[in-house]
Amino acid sequence: MKTIYNDLTSILNAENIKTNEPLSNYTFTKTGGKGDLIITPKTYQEVQNVYKYSLKHNIPTTILGNGSNLIIKDGGIRGIVLILTTMNNIHLSNNKIKAQSGAGIIEVSRFALKNSLSGLEFACGIPGSIGGALHMNAGAYGGVVSDVLQEALVLDTNGDFLTLSKNEMELDYRKSSIAQNGYLVLEATFGLTPGKFNEIKTKMDDLTFLRESKQPLEYPSCGSVFKRPPGYFAGKLIQDSGLQGKQIGGAQVSKKHAGFIVNVGSATSTDYLKLISYIQNTVNAKFGVVLEPEVKILGED
Repeated sequence: MKTIYNDLTSILNAENIKTNEPLSNYTFTKTGGKGDLIITPKTYQEVQNVYKYSLKHNIPTTILGNGSNLIIKDGGIRGIVLILTTMNNIHLSNNKIKAQSGAGIIEVSRFALKNSLSGLEFACGIPGSIGGALHMNAGAYGGVVSDVLQEALVLDTNGDFLTLSKNEMELDYRKSSIAQNGYLVLEATFGLTPGKFNEIKTKMDDLTFLRESKQPLEYPSCGSVFKRPPGYFAGKLIQDSGLQGKQIGGAQVSKKHAGFIVNVGSATSTDYLKLISYIQNTVNAKFGVVLEPEVKILGED
């Protein structure tokens, strides 16, 4: 580990490398074990250099955004953990917004509002990063990333820069070729439509009100836990199964919105995973519907 650390300090500043760091500091659930090496690069070149180093030395590498739709197991993550939230620049060019992967999609939607550009209103309450949003084609309130995404700059599995068109990303419901091929998102370009500031703001305010009134934002959570099963709503199935308020350890099915599992006090990731399994088994037994997790689960037991 010391050799790897010393090698990495020749690639980027030591202040951007942490060892044996609790990953609970980086997840919205406030759970998760430790990461061997936490790296927060500031440039695309640093990302590429670290990634190529990890490939050369066969070191497992995990990419994290802002940890909003994520459960990291209590055993933590071995090898290198690249956290890209330090790369969060957003800029405008000819009604197009270019945003680095670590930028929050909420911040990008607010940037669009500031510049009176329409198309990202739906994203005003999505807590994820741009990288995560592309990875799973994030969406809310009738809008999805694929509606406005034009292209993305990624690192491929060899650590080489690659620009992908929207079509090449094969964006579908909570799916993308980025996820399937193991690409690392560096930057996204969104094509937006000029609009009226007040109309855009009104729509965003309405969606924010809906979100705050329905979602349990007062507790740590990983957001919506399950994908929407065809013909159903996951939250309603869970609610109709009598599971609202069900608790294992510190993890609880939210009393406000059954599609969320909240940390009501010192929950562990194991609590979350046990509760997810319990929900799946109960809903399947009652309705014959298999709930598939939307939340990404990483790490070791």
